Amino acid sequence: MAIFARDLSVRSYRNFERYDLALDEGVTVLVGRNAQGKTNLVEALQLLTAGQSFRKPSPAELVQTGEEGCSLSLRLEGDGRVLDHELVVASARRSFRRNGKKCTASGVRGALPSVLFCPDDLDMVKRSASVRRGALDSFGMQMSERYAQLVSAYERTVEQRNNLLKERFCTRDLLAAWNESIASTGASLLVHRLALLARIRAHFVRAYASIAPHEVADMAYQPSIGDLEHAGAATSADEAARAALRLEAQERFLACLEERADEELRRGLTLSGPHRDEILLTVDGRDARHFASQGQQRSLVLAWKVAEVEVTRDILGRPPLLLLDDVMSELDAHRREAFLGFIAGEVQTVITTTNLGYFSDEILSRAKVVRVGDGDDGVEGGVARET
Repeated sequence: MAIFARDLSVRSYRNFERYDLALDEGVTVLVGRNAQGKTNLVEALQLLTAGQSFRKPSPAELVQTGEEGCSLSLRLEGDGRVLDHELVVASARRSFRRNGKKCTASGVRGALPSVLFCPDDLDMVKRSASVRRGALDSFGMQMSERYAQLVSAYERTVEQRNNLLKERFCTRDLLAAWNESIASTGASLLVHRLALLARIRAHFVRAYASIAPHEVADMAYQPSIGDLEHAGAATSADEAARAALRLEAQERFLACLEERADEELRRGLTLSGPHRDEILLTVDGRDARHFASQGQQRSLVLAWKVAEVEVTRDILGRPPLLLLDDVMSELDAHRREAFLGFIAGEVQTVITTTNLGYFSDEILSRAKVVRVGDGDDGVEGGVARET
């Protein structure tokens, strides 16, 4: 059974003194001029479902100018449950609550994962590998608490090891004491990434073929420690096979750390591991980062987002909340129609736009259209304006 986001309320948040929004189970379109707060509402939904924001704000940045704190709340209903998620910022610190009880960001993840698609994502193919790794990890953290724990633990270990490498007293012997820990955590994270990317790839290839029928897209994970003989075991149901892959990755990681220790000491950086890996996207066998046209790049990102929606359905048995922040203006008519066709009627979706002309009459006839900020009262797309 699906879980839906029902009611969003924000107080003293960003540009809003107070705003209440009732969401449709299907499509909710937030329309208004730029700088009216549409993206802020999308951010609030992401914070209360994923436990993080694509903007990576400090707590103080969430608070309306002149106020000392803010609050955001979201009611989720479905699957026989009612869940109230809340984020409160006070004294420049943020805290989450679930059904009135304090929790960490992980406490609001998983009940209703969200998939965000914003204009920055359209550059994902051309940007550095860290952007693609970050996209994979952000999604994985919503799918699995174990995944989230591994990302957090590995990032801490890399940071601490890098700090040690910058110290004058650091030696190969001191590094050796850290190597076992970073290799163990890194190997486990690598196996989780391989498994998740394999799930995404299956849907990604099909989605791209629907958008661009005469082209073949693919994706592959490229570990900085080299290709792994047992990489295919990441998706195996056989725990022994996955354990063998983890051991292979750990041993390869340790060997790379030993081999590059002198270079690491010179540069003050950990040079091998999941934080240096690449996710290769290709079109017709060619590296998309170097050879794909702008249209192909955008089709690749669309296919990736469709794949995230489908993987959520595969893992949890229900779709995520899809957040589309001002991307309709960045896509041509063919890609807009293709993307909306994938999710129409099946995925709860919140879309921001400055122009309802990007949507067909058929979409608008069954969408809830909400005007945000300045503008004329009345009716948009056949649906009364939200107040």
